[in-house]
Amino acid sequence: MGTQDNEQTATTGRRTLLGAAVLGAGGVLGLSGRAAAAGGGHGGAAQGSGGHGGGLKSLPKPTIIGHRGASGYRPEHTLGSYQLALDMGADIVEAGDLVPTRDGHLVCRHEPEIGGTTDVASRPEFAGRRRTKSLDGVATTGWFTEDFTLAELKTLRATERIPANRPHNTLYDGRWEIPTFEEVLRWQDEQTRKRGKQVWIYPELKHPTYFREQGLGLEERVAKALRKHRKDRRDSPVILQSFEPTSVQRMNRLVDNPLVVLLSGANTRPWDFETTGDPRTTADLITPAGLREIASYAQGIGPTLDLVIPKDAAGRLTEPTTLVRDAHKVGLLLHPYTMRNENPFLPADFRKGTDPDAYGDVFGAYRTYFATGIDGVFTDNPDTGLLAREDFATRVVNH
Repeated sequence: MGTQDNEQTATTGRRTLLGAAVLGAGGVLGLSGRAAAAGGGHGGAAQGSGGHGGGLKSLPKPTIIGHRGASGYRPEHTLGSYQLALDMGADIVEAGDLVPTRDGHLVCRHEPEIGGTTDVASRPEFAGRRRTKSLDGVATTGWFTEDFTLAELKTLRATERIPANRPHNTLYDGRWEIPTFEEVLRWQDEQTRKRGKQVWIYPELKHPTYFREQGLGLEERVAKALRKHRKDRRDSPVILQSFEPTSVQRMNRLVDNPLVVLLSGANTRPWDFETTGDPRTTADLITPAGLREIASYAQGIGPTLDLVIPKDAAGRLTEPTTLVRDAHKVGLLLHPYTMRNENPFLPADFRKGTDPDAYGDVFGAYRTYFATGIDGVFTDNPDTGLLAREDFATRVVNH
C-alpha cells in the first residue's frame, strides 16, 4: 500500500527482489545460518504421495505463506503462481481457494464468481451464463463456477484480478488454466520429490454454507480428496482453513489435518452464524472464551492484520491488541493476512508517494507485525516476506 517515489524506482525495486528470488530458489532467500536457526527448520526430507512434513512444529517461524501463490507477480491461483512461490522459497503455498463446479469437482479460484479472474467475459459461448446471485447476502453479478462443468471451465484462462495495481501481471493473462484440487495435490507430490523437501499447501474452503445449500457440500469433497492421497492426518502437510467456524468443526470430524479459523473484521459475523441465528461476531470469537472454544477443534486462527494491530481513522497503526498473547495462551497459532508490497495495501505509516502501483516501506511494516509475536503471515510477495524475516531474525539475534 505504500508507493515508491517514482515508477522507475518501483520497477527497479521489483526487479531487485525478483532477482534475489531467482538466486535463492529452492530455499529461504539468502537466509544466513544464524537467521535460519532463529527462524526454525524446514519440513525435512522429501516425501512421496501422502508424505508428512513433521507437522506444524517443523515450519519456520514466522512462517511465510504464499498468498494464492506468488500473486504479487503472477495471476493468482494458477500453477504458475504456485510454482513461483516455491521458487522464491515460501514455506507454504496457499494452493487452493476451493469452489465446486456444477459436476462436483473442486477447483481453485478466489471466489465462485470468475468474471474478474478469467477471460469468461470475452467468451461469447458463455454470455448466457451471466447471473446475479446472493453470495453470503451480497448481490453479486457475474459468472459462477457452479454453473459450469469442469470441462467448460478448463477452456477458460486465468487473468490478473487487480490490474490497476499490478499492470505487470497482465503480461501473463491467458497463460494458465484453472487448476483443480486433484491437480494441486499431485503437483504437491511432484514438487516434493523434485525439491527434496516437503512442500506444504494451505487450501481454503470458500463459502461452505452457500454451496451446501446448493447440494455441493465442500467438506466431504475435500475430505475425500485428502483421504485418496493419504493427506488426511495430523502431520500431513496440508492445513485447512475457512471463515466459517462450523465448516472447520465439520472438517475436524472428517479429517485429522491441522485446521485454522479465518477471522474478518471485529464487527463482522461469519455467514454460518448469520444463517443459524448465532448472534456472535468476530469480536466475540477473539475473546479468551471464544479462543478457548476455537482451540477445542482447531490449531490456529487466521485474523486480518487489523485484529493484531488496529488502524486509526487516518489508516495509521495504533497499539497492538492482546490477540497474539491470548491466542498463544490457549495454544493457537496466528497466521494473519495479507501483506502486499503496493501502497494501497499498506498502513498509511508505510506508504511512499501516491502511486498505487509503487512499493512502500513494506520491510518496516513486516518488522512491526513480526514484533507482535505472530507465527506467520500470508503474503502476495513471498520473496519480500522471506527477506523481512531474515532481517527480523538478525535483529533478534543481535539484541
